[in-house]
Parts: sequence; C-alpha cells; structure tokens
Amino acid sequence: MKVLAVLLAFAPAPAFGAQIYVSAARMIDPASGRAVADPAILIEDGKIASVGSRIALKPPAGAEILDLGDKTILPGLIDMHTHVIGDASLGGYSGLGETRESAAIWGVVNAEKTLKAGFTTIRNVGASDFADVALRDAINAGLVSGPRMYVSGPSIGIIGGHCADNNLLPADQNAFGAGVATGPWEMRAKTRVNIKHGADLIKTCSTGGVFSKGTVPGAEQNTVEEIAAIVAEAHQRGLKVASHAHGNQGIKNAIKAGVDTIEHASYLDKEAIDMAKDRGVYLAMDIYNTEYTQTEGRKNGVLEESLRKDAEIAEIQRESFREAVKAGAKVVYGTDSGVYPHGDNAKQFFWMVKYGMTPIAAIRSATTLAAEALGKEKSLGRISAGYIADIIAVDGDPLADVTVLEKVRFVMKDGVVYRND
Repeated sequence: MKVLAVLLAFAPAPAFGAQIYVSAARMIDPASGRAVADPAILIEDGKIASVGSRIALKPPAGAEILDLGDKTILPGLIDMHTHVIGDASLGGYSGLGETRESAAIWGVVNAEKTLKAGFTTIRNVGASDFADVALRDAINAGLVSGPRMYVSGPSIGIIGGHCADNNLLPADQNAFGAGVATGPWEMRAKTRVNIKHGADLIKTCSTGGVFSKGTVPGAEQNTVEEIAAIVAEAHQRGLKVASHAHGNQGIKNAIKAGVDTIEHASYLDKEAIDMAKDRGVYLAMDIYNTEYTQTEGRKNGVLEESLRKDAEIAEIQRESFREAVKAGAKVVYGTDSGVYPHGDNAKQFFWMVKYGMTPIAAIRSATTLAAEALGKEKSLGRISAGYIADIIAVDGDPLADVTVLEKVRFVMKDGVVYRND
C-alpha cells in the first residue's frame, strides 16, 4: 500500500480547482462540421467549463495558459478496435514465445504510444486473459499513462474458432483459450466470468478470421442462439457486445442476435447494411491494416495462410466500407491496432477518405459517433461545456488534409497534458 501511495503521489492529475485556458488558431467541431477560428477553452478540474472565442472568453486570473499558436484543436480521438496487450511485432508462431507477463508489460508501452498519438479513448476488444482489465485499472489509478480504456477481457468463442482458441498448438499440446465455450449456457457462463473479473464489454466471434490458423473469414462460427445468450447476459448487466464478423451471414446472425457493434464487417451485402441501419448497429471496419500486413507483417512472421486470407479480403472489405458509407450506416473508427504497431492508429483516416468518407465524417467516426457507440455521447467526443477535457491539436487543417492527424502535437486527457511539442 505504501508503494501504491508513492506512485499515486507522482501520477499526473488535475489539481482540484485548477483552471487551464487553452487557445489556438482554429478548432474542428465534429457536431457542426465547421472549423471555428480563434477558439478558447476554459478547463476546470479535468472538465470543459466553457468554450468561446479568444475575444469573448478571457483567461481568469491565476489560470494556466496554453497558447497552441497556429495549431488546430480537435476532441481526443477514439479507436473502437484495438489489442494493446502484447508485442505487435510478433507474427504467427513467434507469438507463442510471449509470456503473459511480457504481454502485459508491452501493454503499458502500447498504451502510452496510443495516447501520445492522440487517441484518448480506446476499446480493447480481446485479450488472452484479464491483463487489459489490470492495465485499465492502472491507468485509471494514475500508475501509468494511457488512454481511457473500455476492455473486454478474453473473447468468447467456439472450440477451434477465431476467438479465444489456441489454433497454432499441435493436438498433443492442445490448450483451450480462456473464453472457449460450447452452447448458449456455456457462452452465458463465460460472459458472467468476464463481467465478474471487470470487463466493460463483451467480445465474441460470429465468423472465422484472418489471423487465426485454420479458420475461414467468411464462415459462420457462433450460432445465433449462442450469440443471443451472450447478448442477453451482457445487456441485462449493462454491457455492450462487440462481434467479430467478416462473413455476410455471420454479420446477419450477430445483428439478429442483438449485438451492438460489428467488427471488420468485410462481406456486406445490401441486406446486411440495411439491417445494421435499421437496428442501430455500428460497424468498425479496419481498412488500413492490410498495408502493414503485406509488408512489415510478412517480415515479422505472419502466417502464409493469413497473408493469403488478408490479400483475398482487403479490397472486398474496402468496397463494403464504401457501400456502407454511401448507404448512411453508422461506421465508427476501429483499426485493429496490434495487427500493426500502436501509435500508428491515425493512418486509417487516409483510407477512410479514399474509400468514400468526407474528412469531417472520418473525424466524426472517431469522435462523436464513436462516443455514441460507447454510450458516452454526453461526456466524450466533443469540445463542449460539461464534457471531459480530452483535447488534441495538430499542425494544418485536417478538413483539407486528413493525414495531419497522423502527427499529433498536443494531447490532453482529463485535463492533464501528456504531449505538447
């Protein structure tokens, strides 16, 4: 307890009653889609107290003044699909040599990189154990630096499936992952275990995947009944459910079962898009990471099987993304970081714009819309009075060139500055 007290004493935290006055050349307001000139923001106790122009809103006496010059201010970004636990450079069989302890330490490193890249909030959707819960708690306690984390713990899935199982191991060394289950009641029990140990959301798999040995991305896995059991248990306990789903029928199964978000959503037809729209299901589509997988990932030992599946699915997913955007589906920002290095999360913005989003829509996908998907639309995703003081700044204008978001210069989370270049 003495060690904890010492660590907390040195942890960054907004001083009670402290006021910070932030100004810059412009601010992007995702809600209106406008760039506001000469903004000023007054922050008190980690929350935004007021927002106005520098002419109208003056700094109170004694306030700390942060003049960001010619930079553009935005709300802190939200990545809805990450895997921060573990060394992202370990591909394929090389990952078998990573211990849980090592993976947890890498989580600390990855969390700080993610925060300094401007992502002040993330969902961690799938870990081999509850290291993501421990990391979230350490960040919340101020022991380490990182984004606000909403975590799932172990993914819940079928024997031999994409979620949770250890398919790289030979039969004589078989070991089931922590979330492996069969049938609705076992799936429900695993959901209860995850909630017991601190999960904020539940992750399951409705289809095979790219990076799991021996699974087919388009093939169904969990049944509708199994997914529905997970959803019923999670929802009655106040948790949302994210379902990994590449294949079209698996996507429809997950939506029918009542999940809240679809991860990847690679093979979408019009019916699946309409179902997502009608039921308010959010799509997190990771359309950047093939660029890394086919180059650096190949060098890092990604299985030939996975490289083949990735190559087959990449352009199909991007066209599905285009159609979902065109149809007005709720597409949120989710990158699958961990497949590629943490801290590079913002590289996906370019590809989202290339495949049909406007720059402001891409920014909304990582701010207001992502906050809505989290159920935190009244506290995250905007720079507005009463909201948590998560603020980033970049050089240039992201509405003209969205790639400037790849080079964040200023990061504030909960009113604490973590980066100011």
